[in-house]
Order: sequence, then structure tokens, then C-alpha cells
Amino acid sequence: MSDGDEPAVTGEEVRNVADLARVDLNDEEVETFAEQFEAVLADFETLDEVPEIESEPDLVNVMRADEVEAGLTQEEALSNASETEDGYFKGPRVS
Repeated sequence: MSDGDEPAVTGEEVRNVADLARVDLNDEEVETFAEQFEAVLADFETLDEVPEIESEPDLVNVMRADEVEAGLTQEEALSNASETEDGYFKGPRVS
């Protein structure tokens, strides 16, 4: 985590973050969170060491092209609706 001289995350930094988040921490919690933050930072350092791999080739669109086709007229679309109003579907009142 750190080289032993000084912790990577100090209690003062934890208290500053807690103040920004408006969270009250006691001394024990500050120490616990400092250790946890230090472990998280060490994990990120480990991730930086992971070698990059060659990415997958670009995906190819296998879907058919969009084509304009004839659709329903407004009258046909509304023909089975239980209720309509001014050329639109009418649904139940929501509030």
C-alpha cells in the first residue's frame, strides 16, 4: 500500500471528504476509512499494471437496412380502439 513512511490516505483527508459529504465520523471510523481508501488506491495501482490486450475487431451491422413500407392509416390504427378522441387513442385518466 504505502512505503511505510506515511499513509497514502491521512485521517485529515478522510475528515475533509466526510465534511464535504456532511457525514460525522468518530476517530475509529476515520481510521477504518483511511485504511479502506488506501486499499482501494492500491487496487487501482494494481489495475494500472494490467497489460493492454488487442481489442476485438469492430462489429459489423448484421441487421437488414431500414426500408420505408406502407403502414396503417390513422383510421385503420384506431379501428379496434375502445375509445378515441380527436383522432387519437383515449386512455384512462391518470390523476
